[in-house]
Amino acid sequence: MAGVLPPFLFHPATGKAPFLNLRLLLAEDDAMLGTSMAKALIQTGFTVDWVRTGQHAASALATPTYDVVLLDIGLPGIDGLQILRHMRQKGQNTPVLLVTARDAVPDRVAGLNLGADDYLTKPFDLDELTARIHALARRQSGHSHPHLQLGRLQVKPIEREALLAGHPLALSPREFDLLLALMQKPGAVLSVEQLENKIYGWGDEVASNAVEVHLHHLRRKLGEPWIRNVRGVGYKLVEVD
Repeated sequence: MAGVLPPFLFHPATGKAPFLNLRLLLAEDDAMLGTSMAKALIQTGFTVDWVRTGQHAASALATPTYDVVLLDIGLPGIDGLQILRHMRQKGQNTPVLLVTARDAVPDRVAGLNLGADDYLTKPFDLDELTARIHALARRQSGHSHPHLQLGRLQVKPIEREALLAGHPLALSPREFDLLLALMQKPGAVLSVEQLENKIYGWGDEVASNAVEVHLHHLRRKLGEPWIRNVRGVGYKLVEVD
């Protein structure tokens, strides 16, 4: 499987709808709000790991595998501002979206001063939440435009489309997720474990060679030269003339 589900983490669904393959950490102690947020975000297409205490959030962040962190300020144990401070002191630059009470202006100011990237006040609209997540992820990856381009290859994350020289590629959901993960860091070598973490959640059952199988099919459809195997390290996406 993609990872052993620790007892303090709850993965509220077994699959995800087609959309961006972003992995989110949701730190929210309110059971009703956390459940509704996690389920809605997974249905929108994100991979979501939900924790309910500050200690568990800190443990989950020990390995920085998240694209965006949704951080409630009022977490029990270690509050959200302490977690944010610790992240930035360690040099973790993962985008952080603070979730605050409507009247918590001093907390919002303190969070932004500590390095938070954005904030939302409760209650909020799901469409606004997802839009802000997308904007933070694009800003972090250096792509202000939602379409990604590498030579003749174009990937449209929101539309879930990939085109080569203007012709659509017929990709399975997992193949598209792998291509998107590689496209977000062209030329960078990503290990099998990194790719697995990008497209599977903690609650997903994953065969030992699942990533390699999906990559094999993707290379056949895209063209072998586009995806290079760096022996013993991983895979990278390169431009082909």
